[in-house]
Amino acid sequence: MFWIEKYRPVTFDQILGQERVCEVLRRCAATKNLPHLVVSGPPGTGKSAAVEVTLRELYGDTWQDNVTIFRTSDLMERGKYALESDERFLHLYRSDESFLSNFKHIISSYASIRPINAEFKVMLFEDAHALSHDIQHALRRTMERYSNTCRFIFCTTQASTLIPPIKSRCLPLFFTPLSRDIIRDCLNTIQNDIPEPDRVSDDETGLIVAAAGGDLRKAIMYLQVRVETKIPFNPDTLSRTDTQEEACLALHAMKAKDIVAAQKRLQDLMITQGLSGREIISTLLQVTEREYNDPEIVTRLADTDARLTHAGNEYLQVNAMVATIVAEVFS
Repeated sequence: MFWIEKYRPVTFDQILGQERVCEVLRRCAATKNLPHLVVSGPPGTGKSAAVEVTLRELYGDTWQDNVTIFRTSDLMERGKYALESDERFLHLYRSDESFLSNFKHIISSYASIRPINAEFKVMLFEDAHALSHDIQHALRRTMERYSNTCRFIFCTTQASTLIPPIKSRCLPLFFTPLSRDIIRDCLNTIQNDIPEPDRVSDDETGLIVAAAGGDLRKAIMYLQVRVETKIPFNPDTLSRTDTQEEACLALHAMKAKDIVAAQKRLQDLMITQGLSGREIISTLLQVTEREYNDPEIVTRLADTDARLTHAGNEYLQVNAMVATIVAEVFS
């Protein structure tokens, strides 16, 4: 069994490092008054777990009967086949109509029917950043029309990809990256369940925590691999990826004061590999710590990360960051 499932939170108290957001969700569940939500933040920070806990508190053991979950990335990739092969939608699917038309019809049909044992049902869109703008505009109208019988939750790592009409109708909840102390404490707690000869040393645990970069799920996976394979943890091996190589070349271009080349490399990562602005920042931070260890660069990365938290245009902020680093660090 994967440890990320074994140690998945089932109550609000088990969700680490997100006390303020969890308090909002706890009150929503207690008052049975859940607004539309945009739940955003980096991977592994507890977004899906917190939403699931909220729905369990809201509906009890029958929560799955009142919640329709859309795996958005899979849905957009497979199109009509994803709808026609899903047993939930067989009675609504129309083979002679387009994917968009079918999707709109299914959403409207589900949203319009009030559940038997609750005031409203919930539609949860995981990886909501994969939704096309056409579908988002269709959802906006459905949210307006059926708000009394259905609430929408958009869970995403890239809130900036959602159209303003969707975001303006939702309560935004942002999950921050977890601190290293929180992740270390969690890993130490997990190790209490491991036989003492198989436990990981404090130094190696520190390497795992640093490599996770605020992603608790990743840290737990690293720990499980380390314990079960008994192969010493090597963060340098993990970091040898094409993405980090491109980020390293972008930093070299900044050092050479070639702003255009650096911006192009980072834009290519965002367009061709689908990295978000925050993922670009995270990758550049890892490369900086390994190659440059320059606090001035880290400060500029942190400034850009703060701007992206407020859902600024990702491409604009990344390009501005490159120009700032060249002007203020490598001048």
